[in-house]
Amino acid sequence: MTLRASTAAGKRQVRFALVCVAAMAALLPVRTTAKVANTCSPGTTLRLSAPAAIQGGLLLIDLKSTKPLAEVQGEWEGRIVPFWGDSTGDRRHKGLLGVDLEKAPGEYELRVTGQTESGEKISCRAMVRVRKGQYATEKLQVGKQFVEPSPEQIKRADEERQKLRDIFDRVTPERLWDGKFRIPLDGVTTGTNFGKRRILNGVPGSPHGGTDLRAVTGTPVYAAQRGKVVLAEALFFAGNAVVVDHGLGIYTFYGHLSEIGVKVGDAVETGAVLGKVGATGRVTGPHLHWGLTVEKARVNPLLLVELLDNASEETTEKKPSKPGTK
Repeated sequence: MTLRASTAAGKRQVRFALVCVAAMAALLPVRTTAKVANTCSPGTTLRLSAPAAIQGGLLLIDLKSTKPLAEVQGEWEGRIVPFWGDSTGDRRHKGLLGVDLEKAPGEYELRVTGQTESGEKISCRAMVRVRKGQYATEKLQVGKQFVEPSPEQIKRADEERQKLRDIFDRVTPERLWDGKFRIPLDGVTTGTNFGKRRILNGVPGSPHGGTDLRAVTGTPVYAAQRGKVVLAEALFFAGNAVVVDHGLGIYTFYGHLSEIGVKVGDAVETGAVLGKVGATGRVTGPHLHWGLTVEKARVNPLLLVELLDNASEETTEKKPSKPGTK
């Protein structure tokens, strides 16, 4: 092999290695916040967990200040984005920005305002880019009544849909959860079907607003975090369902249960049994439909588990030790 050929081959190997590294990096979860183009008051910084989000995505907002903060609130596309104080102190606040599954792609402005304990106003502005989600389309055969329901069934489904909208419209002002969220089934680490467009018996349907977790009938379903039960009843499409309010506009949804083990008004802890996996409602087999709504935006719930897990690790790593501790 000539020197020129050897050099060219070496360059090809380097390029291939760089492509492989880039591909692997894209698959790894985000462990730190990302810089985005923003404008903030002096002494204040704003970072997002990623510079952009796809439809059905979720971003963790990290606001830091050189001075103690008394209050912080965000606004995005006419929606309030609640913030909560970080465990490291009152100079750091976090918020969650949910991008609805059918949010039109484009750039949208995020505004964050607040004030310090001494009464100084603070503000930040950043553009959040929304990308189109690349979700699959699948064809399913289900019971005829779920595709061509009777007038009575249509009325029932519409009433239930409005009931859920009314629930998600209410924002509990305090944070009810504490720490990381968990996947509601033991031994399950991933889910399927989020965002899928379904053609049911040849009729196009809306995108699948939750993730499906495989399990056999009777498997216990656990609360993903602390909260309050705001719905526990049989629904036409979702079957036996439970909704838990975690505060600050965050709700988790558990559908197709064979049994419901809680009632409206119950305060539940992380890991409390909400019911059991089943095949009620519009299903093709037993599984848990797990949904997440963040300020009325339908979001992939697995992202919440990952983001708050990473945020907890980051806080633990960076939190200074108290005097006299090791």
